[in-house]
Amino acid sequence: NAIHIATEGPLGIAARRWCIKNDIGFTTSYHTQFPEYLRLRAPIPLRVSYAWLRHFHSKAVRTLVPTQSQKNRLIAHGFYNVTVWGRGVDSSVFTTNNPVDLKLKRPVLMNMGRVAIEKNIEAFLNLNIDGSKVVIGDGPDLQQLKEKYPQVTFTGAKFGKELAAHLAAADVFVFPSKTDTFGLVLLEAMACGLPIAAYPVTGPLDVVKNGVTGYMNEELSTAVIKALSLSSKGCVDYAQSHSWEACSSVFAANMFDNTKQPKTEDSHIINQSFWCL
Repeated sequence: NAIHIATEGPLGIAARRWCIKNDIGFTTSYHTQFPEYLRLRAPIPLRVSYAWLRHFHSKAVRTLVPTQSQKNRLIAHGFYNVTVWGRGVDSSVFTTNNPVDLKLKRPVLMNMGRVAIEKNIEAFLNLNIDGSKVVIGDGPDLQQLKEKYPQVTFTGAKFGKELAAHLAAADVFVFPSKTDTFGLVLLEAMACGLPIAAYPVTGPLDVVKNGVTGYMNEELSTAVIKALSLSSKGCVDYAQSHSWEACSSVFAANMFDNTKQPKTEDSHIINQSFWCL
């Protein structure tokens, strides 16, 4: 009944071509700020990358993005039919229960995610704040950063309840990325009782309630110090209000039902089958 294309890669390109050839309506989603990521690795102008992505998504009935800030960003770059589809957290896994004993000096500042240049991790690692720093995750820059910052604890990748137990053991979650479209790790950290310290950029601006679940500041160290004063309860309550059930309902409501014609109608699909590619 419905086709959703979740990637701009080879599978997504093939699915898009097939849908257009057969006059089948489809939706797409925009998960990652690829133009910014590419620019960090190669001298490719943002306008070139955005032009290609704009072309890719232009035939979609709707393009789903995780936050209002990301929607505004894409509209500013000439995208249209952009709709917000948020994210959720599994509060049965990510809880404040059973924190591991890290045996580290307090406060414990934690970061989690892909260890790569686009995550701006060194902004976190270079913070001059008393306490301990922990990085959870794997990625291409892991070995280099372990050698450069021997005083930091790098745990490698963690998953499920083991990951939650590590998060629950920290005092604040530091999110230095400036290129994420949402940052699901923010909700997961909040569910484990951690206030967030971040820059005021797309992702945190939509997920963090300043002064309640964290602090955002152009000076990351200021955000960390302020976040340490916040209660974990506000973080947990906020995270638990973002369930995957609610997220799935929004997703289903924004699918295009090809059993209804014409394609120009604002047709939605709920509780029907769909393909996600």
